[in-house]
Amino acid sequence: MAFISNVAMKAAAVAALLVMAAVSPAARAQAAGGAPSVPAGPLDIAQLGAKGDGKSDSTPMLLKAWKNACDATGVQKIVIPPGNYLTGGLELSGPCKSSIIIRLDGNLLGTGDLNAYKKNWIEIENVENLSINGHGTIDGQGALVWNKNDCQHSYNCKVLPNSLVLDFVTNAQIRGITLANSKFFHLNIFASKNVLIDKVTVKAPGNSPNTDGIHIGDSSNVTISGTTIGVGDDCISIGPGSKIIRIEGVKCGPGHGISVGSLGRYKDEKDVEDLKVKGCTLAGTTNGLRIKSYEDSKSSPKASKFLYEDVTMDNVSYPIIIDQKYCPNNICVRSGASKVAVTDVVFKNIHGTSNTPEAITLNCANNLPCQGVQLINVDIKYNGSGNKTMAVCKNAIGKSSGLAKELACI
Repeated sequence: MAFISNVAMKAAAVAALLVMAAVSPAARAQAAGGAPSVPAGPLDIAQLGAKGDGKSDSTPMLLKAWKNACDATGVQKIVIPPGNYLTGGLELSGPCKSSIIIRLDGNLLGTGDLNAYKKNWIEIENVENLSINGHGTIDGQGALVWNKNDCQHSYNCKVLPNSLVLDFVTNAQIRGITLANSKFFHLNIFASKNVLIDKVTVKAPGNSPNTDGIHIGDSSNVTISGTTIGVGDDCISIGPGSKIIRIEGVKCGPGHGISVGSLGRYKDEKDVEDLKVKGCTLAGTTNGLRIKSYEDSKSSPKASKFLYEDVTMDNVSYPIIIDQKYCPNNICVRSGASKVAVTDVVFKNIHGTSNTPEAITLNCANNLPCQGVQLINVDIKYNGSGNKTMAVCKNAIGKSSGLAKELACI
């Protein structure tokens, strides 16, 4: 396939993205805007009166630091020094005149008072050239409110605040920090482009509800590298409208694996294309590499040009799964039909162990079979007893090579 033969060329493009993100926002801002101006006030939240005692409300100080930085020019650095800073909702909006660096050396704590949030906790929107780095933690303190989450039982539930949201952000990097115990998603990237997530840690208990690690939607040129994620839902979830997504060197577990979808739930969803997942390890997850779409889909997005390569599975349930008949909580009309096309998906050099006999599950739609699926050098063994490793494939068209007979189902 053309997109596989061009892996080397695309890898060079990814490398270029990493270099670009590594020097942004500072280098680009210096080149474009010259020397920074003096902000109207301090950018260190302690100098603005924030107390790192874990009890005092630091929301006004953070908002003031953002305004001071956003109104200035050049490169401006907001400093969150060591300490524990409790806050409510933070709407950090642009456009800004400056490129902003947020240096996180302390810990931000999200209050358990849900009345303190309009929607999300830390929402950064309409910003160009953003960097968040340091060794601190963004702690959603989700355990205070997880018992108020009913989304696993009802899709008409009240959604709790996401911890960190990037909306309409261009040229961003997040490095070195920890995201912990979100009330809902830890990091949500929406309608953004040129985003690098590097050497970040995301952690929450394996039984915490809807605590996805990183969710991407309607975004392009997003790279996640060298990141460790252990949560109660998808380690990484890739929603409609996502293009040119690169995931490399990620460790996932506990969690629900690396997922595309769910697709087709809403009207007018856009295609997902050009995804590469390479050199990742999944350990003890409830799914491995998963593509899922609703059986009674409301829209017709395409999922195409996916390459999963050099992935290790360690005691993973359902390591490889395409499910065009996804129907959580039995809310779907089970017609066997689908409007979501899945094409050109390659699983290459995938090895390790499964704690379910089904190492490969390709559950494609009767009316719209999966096309161009390739299984190449897949070596996954069931590590239990009383059954054998197997593959279950329905309506999947493609080819297999370098597999044991019991896995070569297409």
